[in-house]
Amino acid sequence: MAVATEKTTIVATKHPQETPYQLDPEHTLKASRALLQHIQTETKRIQQASSKKSLLNASTSDSDDDVTADAEAPIWLTLTTKQHIVDKNRLKPSKIHVPHSLNTSPDLRICLITTDPQRAVKNVVADPAFPEPLKSRIHRVIGLTKLKARYKTYEQLRELHSEHDVFLADDRIITRLPQTLGKVFYKGTTKRPIPIMIADTRKEKTEKSKKSKTDGASAPISPASLAKEIEKALDSVPVSLRPGTLVAVRVGLAAFKPEQLVENITTVVSRLIEKHVVKGWKNVRGVHIKGEQSFAVPLWLADDLWADSGDVLEAPEENGKLEEAEEQDEHGSKRKRNPATSKGPQAGSRKRARVDDGKNGKSTLDHEVAQERKRKLASQKAKVFGDTL
Repeated sequence: MAVATEKTTIVATKHPQETPYQLDPEHTLKASRALLQHIQTETKRIQQASSKKSLLNASTSDSDDDVTADAEAPIWLTLTTKQHIVDKNRLKPSKIHVPHSLNTSPDLRICLITTDPQRAVKNVVADPAFPEPLKSRIHRVIGLTKLKARYKTYEQLRELHSEHDVFLADDRIITRLPQTLGKVFYKGTTKRPIPIMIADTRKEKTEKSKKSKTDGASAPISPASLAKEIEKALDSVPVSLRPGTLVAVRVGLAAFKPEQLVENITTVVSRLIEKHVVKGWKNVRGVHIKGEQSFAVPLWLADDLWADSGDVLEAPEENGKLEEAEEQDEHGSKRKRNPATSKGPQAGSRKRARVDDGKNGKSTLDHEVAQERKRKLASQKAKVFGDTL
């Protein structure tokens, strides 16, 4: 019996110690279940309200479209920090692989933006070795030069933006696209081009040694490698960083189950803090999830409002003495006031009369003691805050 007790004690000591810098799985599951249930309830309420207003039976197809659109409504994760995440806008988004992809629809429309010439990439996509299910979802392959020539106006860019669901771009030209696509794509973060590797790195190094200056000189990778890169991008969520203390990432859809949403949230939070947040969890202020038209549900909130203890300044000794003097002063006011003026607390004739009359059993001696304390307090304030008082 003694041996069994000893083994039980040893196993108990091997459990990891609890730390406040982590998500609570049970709380995350409850919050995810509550948010999804709220979104479903609101969707049903809106559909019932719209069906009562509709007078034609032919509108049933429109309601079916609304159901599918609501099922694809995104769930956002917002992470706020105590200090700025980045100092400048990063137009090249990073990717975080999630267990449950947000792009599983067979009707997904993909636009692939490549370097010149675009014909080399088109040949790779048209190759028989390229997976057919993925090929059917790639609706357009366009080079950078033709993109600039065909889509010049704001209306043309909006049309391109609405025709496709996901935009993938060669990582060699991803930093040139903001100037070409403009605020139609980069005002929000939903359809910003996601970088993928298209060029064969081995051939690219060989051609760089030959001092080739053209963008399309490096040959694209094999059909299987390109398909793997595209699938990897579709199974990930993009993270776009901007100056500030907030970052928002899509972590799920309204059609997800709570368990699926929890797995994506846990993965995104851990990778986001590890990869992008300086000082890790100590710099995180709060983690929330929300729908498109719902309130933010808190998952984790920090107890401290500072990242380091060095950011908190200790009060000087004179300030401590000043606070003690204010606490001991029963008749004076704690408000800062210039003694030379007649404005502020205990300045009016009515208030002076109350003190002089000795209301509430206060004697004249107590009043003189209070006045002396007020003078000492004023001198201490003058030393601490300067001549402004």
